Amino acid sequence: MTFGEKLLKLRKENELSQESLAEKLNTTRQAISKWENGQGYPETEKLLMIGNIFGVSMDFLLKESVEPSNDKESGYYVSKEMAEGYLLSVRKSAKYFSLGLFFVALAFIPYFIFKQDPSTYLIPTIIIATIGIVFLASTSFFEEDKYKVLKQEPLLLDEKYLQELNSRYEHLKKKYAIFMIAGFGLFAVGLIPIGLERKSIISEGFLTPYYPICIGLIAIGIYVFTHTSYILEAYKLLARNEVHTNRFGFKLQKKVRKKFDDL
Repeated sequence: MTFGEKLLKLRKENELSQESLAEKLNTTRQAISKWENGQGYPETEKLLMIGNIFGVSMDFLLKESVEPSNDKESGYYVSKEMAEGYLLSVRKSAKYFSLGLFFVALAFIPYFIFKQDPSTYLIPTIIIATIGIVFLASTSFFEEDKYKVLKQEPLLLDEKYLQELNSRYEHLKKKYAIFMIAGFGLFAVGLIPIGLERKSIISEGFLTPYYPICIGLIAIGIYVFTHTSYILEAYKLLARNEVHTNRFGFKLQKKVRKKFDDL
């Protein structure tokens, strides 16, 4: 069975028109028709996208094989557009998630300011905590379903783009290292006075008036550390996908390129 015959079979099995498949591949209906009629092959990027869409391996598409292979070595091809969309989505999620934790931490401040009067600190505490919960809940709106696969499958990226991602990741690591240290430092400084009193190292109540400031430092520290680490993890997922990308990706892409050279 030729590549064109397999493509036609897969398209009909998945009830996709040539127009629908062309839209998914960002190409034309005429191109799909030519491929199915054996009048050429798609470029490597399009071929990998076809594998993603139909859940088949490159070996199945390119070799004279009838049955799809369950070989996980094919991985999931991530285009530059998809990767950049994911990173943009993560930046938005990081902002809202970090703000959510920030406001939840701040919600303790009214208690230490008005702790002698529950009726006074209860309302602002509920309001601030609610704002934090709303921000945390909003995070899910930016976590699109189409990006979930990036955390579940071996990833394949264009070699040149992967090098660019690695460069950006290394730059961000150096840049964010300062912020992460600062965030952790603020968190620790905020906890120290509270810890000293709790362990009776200093007189109880001596530092209590400064608790709101301590909590403010803790909240800022949480925001800075969470925001930066959230974004770095996203870059690491794409740029340092060693177990999947380096082991499977380059080998597969070389195999695909060799196959095209032989055709």
